[in-house]
Amino acid sequence: MTTLPLRSGWRSAATGTALLDVVVPVYNEEDELSASVLRLDAYLAANLPYAYRIVIADNASTDATWAIAQRLAARHRTVWATHLDAKGRGRALRQAWLASDADVVAYTDVDLSTGLDALLPLVAPLLSGHSDVSIGTRLARGARVVRGPRREFISRTYNLILRTVLGASFTDAQCGFKAMRTDVARRLLPLVEDDNWFFDTELLVLAERAGLRIHEVPVDWVDDPGTTVDVVATAVEDLRGVWRLAHGLATRRIPVAGLAAQLRRPDLPAALPGVPTGLPGQLLRFGAVGLASTAAYFVLYLLLRPLGAQPANLVALLLTAVANTAANRRLTFGVSGRAGALRHHLGGLAAFVAALGLTSGALWVLAAAWPAAGRWVEVAVLVVANAVATLGRFLVLRLLMNRPEVTPPSG
Repeated sequence: MTTLPLRSGWRSAATGTALLDVVVPVYNEEDELSASVLRLDAYLAANLPYAYRIVIADNASTDATWAIAQRLAARHRTVWATHLDAKGRGRALRQAWLASDADVVAYTDVDLSTGLDALLPLVAPLLSGHSDVSIGTRLARGARVVRGPRREFISRTYNLILRTVLGASFTDAQCGFKAMRTDVARRLLPLVEDDNWFFDTELLVLAERAGLRIHEVPVDWVDDPGTTVDVVATAVEDLRGVWRLAHGLATRRIPVAGLAAQLRRPDLPAALPGVPTGLPGQLLRFGAVGLASTAAYFVLYLLLRPLGAQPANLVALLLTAVANTAANRRLTFGVSGRAGALRHHLGGLAAFVAALGLTSGALWVLAAAWPAAGRWVEVAVLVVANAVATLGRFLVLRLLMNRPEVTPPSG
């Protein structure tokens, strides 16, 4: 890696004491590098109340990109340039972020597709200590996006896969607009294996699994029609990364438990004021969640009943079972974060299968024994069957969620 040295003394002369590094990863961007960096520099100088540095991270360009980066660094005191001999956007970001002495590190794509007005909201929660990682999102309420239906479909499908397979809760993994505290980056980045486009996703999933707080900023984003990124090839690469990451987390090959112990923010207390603790408190909270779930179940069942008793029962029970497990994790048993979530939801689904068999069997017996039974008789039978199923669900979830997570010994 080749770097140009920083000018000494310029940080103390800036308007703020905090220091931000904005990395611009580039590969063969000779046509727009200069204009983009100058535009970014002018914006930061006029709007950012902190000291800043623009770091051009050239990853093995074969055109004049590196020469242009060197000229910009030589002429502008806020511009730095670094060169890597190997290609890969993730590799460039890792090298630039780990080498930084700034308080916060960020990056933006060279085409500046993301509106720069989101930069201050992106970094402010990190400098204040409120959050650990901050991302721009094109898929949250308030974002304004201009792009074709093909890329919109691919982006939304990819993020749906992340939520389904990896349990991710952030809304947009691939927006080229992210920041994190540098002390967090030094601990988190050594665990990120990908050196290319999946780097962003892997970073965010590991941060979330480590219990870090991720702040999301809705952005204005305009698609660059001249982008050289192969969307299909990148999507295939990302799917391979999802499989590798899911396997690594499931087998505990990726040591997020140790990182969580070092970086995780304290959990909120599970108990509510005036509510008993221990088994009595769990029963009370489970009962409250159960009442809400049961009410939701019967509303859904009655709405879906025109489809038939069995289909209505299946859909209503499945939807409320997933929501019930999530609510009981947090409210009844005081479990937060992603640790053990897969096991807990699998246990909840096993309880769902048992409940489905019990309620479906009750409906079948009712139909066979009393074909003329009315709608409210059906509901009464289901109340009894659901009460039995609820008791079984409590026992299953309590067994799963009261088990402490096993953390591998250090070293």
